[in-house]
This record gives sequence, structure tokens and C-alpha cells, in this order.
Amino acid sequence: MPRLPVSKQTFYKLDRTKHYGRLDAIFQGTIDVGLIREQWDQLVRVAASLRNRTAPAHIILTRLASSAPADRLAKALTALGQALKTLYRLRYIQDEPLRSRMQLQLNRGEGRHQLARRLFFANQGAFQTGDYEEIMNKATCLSLLSHAVRVWNTVHMTRIIQQLRANGETILDEELSRISPVAFAHVIPNGTYFTQRKPLTPEEAHTEALSPLDIAMV
Repeated sequence: MPRLPVSKQTFYKLDRTKHYGRLDAIFQGTIDVGLIREQWDQLVRVAASLRNRTAPAHIILTRLASSAPADRLAKALTALGQALKTLYRLRYIQDEPLRSRMQLQLNRGEGRHQLARRLFFANQGAFQTGDYEEIMNKATCLSLLSHAVRVWNTVHMTRIIQQLRANGETILDEELSRISPVAFAHVIPNGTYFTQRKPLTPEEAHTEALSPLDIAMV
């Protein structure tokens, strides 16, 4: 459910003879419903091929993108997309709780990307090679580190919440649903290093011990 700028979108009617009061001003085109009916069986076959993975999605998209302007299946698919996007945008305008849920989910997704950019500091976060295996190795390591940060944050957030509740603070589950374990301001992406001139006692070693997250970063 993407967040689309409404002012830059085109709205379509299903029937040019119908009027919708003040909404008439936003409709700028009409969908060819007859073409969708004509090509419905073919549209269902395309959808079934994608759902059952009997045909790769990129093959279908390449075929449709390279089709002739007169290709009726491609035109029917465009018309169906216009209808679905118009319904979605009208729902987006009308349904305020839907917009709030979308904004929350997008913020969480962006938080994950920001965390990844924070950790992937080498070469300013850009892959400098086209080797597939090396790219996958780096991406896998980045995913592992991102998960380590989230686990570390979750453990400590849980401990803090339990302490607050034990001290009589009221923390509702609804409030907890609005926080996310992707904070990274406390993370040092290039590690923390310690040097000692003399051996540590067991007590000093325990005090100076690196956290699991610091060890992962190093």
C-alpha cells in the first residue's frame, strides 16, 4: 500500500455519463470497461501464472512492455490498473485510520533502512564491485548486524520496561506498539577498541568486557 501524492495522480471514471458531485473535478479520464471484459480470461491467465509461478514475472513484464501499441491485452491490463489505483486512492483520501497505519508502517520501514545505512559505513554504503557472490556476502553480513542491533535493543528495552512497571509506572501495551527496536544513535559502527598495559583482574575484566554487539561490530 504505497503512499502516493494525491495531487499528482490521475483519477478515472468507470462510466463517463455518471456524475459524482464535487468529485467530478478530480476525474480526468474514463476506463474502457468493455476492453477489460473482452480480455478478462487472458488477464486471469496472467494473474494465475504469476501466482503459481509458472511464468517469471520479469518475462511477463518484458513481454507486455515490448508489445505493440495495439496489443489489447496490454491495454486491458493498463485499464484494470487504472481502475484499481483509482479505488485505492479514493479509499486513501477517505479513510484516515488507513493513512495512519500506512504512515506508521512506512516510518518503521524507513527506520530499518536508516539502521542499515548506519552500519554499512564502508565505501559510504555503496557496493564497489559487480561480483554477485561478494555482494551477497556483504548483504548477508549487513542483515546479520541489523538483526543483532534489533535483538540487543529489544532485550534492553524489555528490561527497562520491566523495571519501570516494577516501580509502579503504568505502561500500556498500546503505547509499546508505537516504539521500534531499530534505534541506532548508541551504536558505534566501526567498533570500540581497548588497550591495556597490564593484565586485568577478574573484576576489572568483567567491568571492561565488551557487549556482544560491540564484539559483532569489531
